[in-house]
Amino acid sequence: MRIVVTNDDGIFAPGIRALAEALVPFGDISIIAPSREQSGMSHAITVDRPLRMDQINAIPGFENRCFMVDGTPADCVKMAVFGLGLRPDMVVSGINIGENLGTDVLYSGTVSAAIEAVLLGIPAVAISQVGGELRHLETSARVTADLLRTHLHLFEQGLIPRDGLLNINVPACDSSDLKGVKVTRLGNQEFRNRVEVRRDPRGKVYYWMTGGRELEEPSDVDIDYYAVRAGYISITPIHFDLTYHRLIQELKPRLETTFQPDDSTTKDHA
Repeated sequence: MRIVVTNDDGIFAPGIRALAEALVPFGDISIIAPSREQSGMSHAITVDRPLRMDQINAIPGFENRCFMVDGTPADCVKMAVFGLGLRPDMVVSGINIGENLGTDVLYSGTVSAAIEAVLLGIPAVAISQVGGELRHLETSARVTADLLRTHLHLFEQGLIPRDGLLNINVPACDSSDLKGVKVTRLGNQEFRNRVEVRRDPRGKVYYWMTGGRELEEPSDVDIDYYAVRAGYISITPIHFDLTYHRLIQELKPRLETTFQPDDSTTKDHA
């Protein structure tokens, strides 16, 4: 099996090293990741300047299969396929330090790298660790390997369609403390945005965007962020079709049959 590993935390992030090492038993691993952190980059691609890609000895054991791109996570997947000519059987993005839950997936470079793979017809998985404690990366890496080992047939048999991906979030804890797996849906809990106004040493004003969700005690563990808060691994199937299908049927009779072009201009020139 040929697997491309990428992320949005950058080629030197500990999460991508833990992930690559965990996936070695599955086959041929290539690593293509940004040169620096690209968190919150969403699905941006670089079109206004040249991209540079360098082979780099950043992760021991992958000296000839490790590449650094001065672009976005989505760029990295494009470069793997069109720059290096790789034909991966799967793209695995992560391990992100920090969760990608609910509407976070709209901003996430980690998830967007997986979406780019899906757009190119390649099965993909995005892996994130809930919380920033590096000591639990081993748990997230082990979970990823175990899930692929036991459920790889879902991809191979087409049970997970090529136009969708799996978004996996693992609680930051020891493996023994995990309660199990929940297949979840994306939550839509309100995110309370906050912009802090600060001044730099020269007195010039700058702004720091921050915020967070104020969650109640876990109730519906079929929602991703309640599942991880209750100690479960959350696996959410994501489909990139953003069409509001139900609204199409409501709008058709209202817009298609009532709108009439203004032909006054045509009459004036007749």
